Amino acid sequence: LLLTLLLAVAGIVASFPLGVLLALGRRSRLPAISWVSAAYIELVRGTPLVAVLFMAHLMLPIFMPDFRVDRVVRAMVGFTAFTAAYMAENVRGGLQGVPRGQYEAAEALGMNRTLTMLLIILPQAIRSVVPSIVGQFISLFKDTTLVAIIGLLDLLGVARSVIANPAWLGLQPEVFAFAAALYWIFSFSLSRASARVER
Repeated sequence: LLLTLLLAVAGIVASFPLGVLLALGRRSRLPAISWVSAAYIELVRGTPLVAVLFMAHLMLPIFMPDFRVDRVVRAMVGFTAFTAAYMAENVRGGLQGVPRGQYEAAEALGMNRTLTMLLIILPQAIRSVVPSIVGQFISLFKDTTLVAIIGLLDLLGVARSVIANPAWLGLQPEVFAFAAALYWIFSFSLSRASARVER
């Protein structure tokens, strides 16, 4: 459970600011930044999470030969890279939903583009997409079970190893019901927290 929570929290905390930056980059007036952001978003969104985890697991040690990168850190990088692309599209949708009059009002007050984006546009955009952002976080929490493919044991992996023990034969429903209850508790708590944030 600790590994599951660690991967989920690290992915959520790191992917949110990266997703906001990618969304702003995709809307940038500079073609190079816009193209790079769009290419990253479309490439990662078109790749399965399993492939992203494998690539993070195999490629990070190649790109960083002087450092020993732990398997958990590699999984965090994979989850962050994957979730940030989806987060960017959520935030971009929110940015497109902000009325043009908000930009014009900020210009009338003499605010520059950076202040307009940080103080007026971005807060409204993020508030309008809170449900989809929280849905993405819940999906990330449940997707942490995929770390079994790179040799890490999360909550579901431990549940599988428990029922493989001959002493616990015949208790598969109880083990999986307990794991399902834990996932439901955390997912439901996140959805209730998002409802409070919306209110």
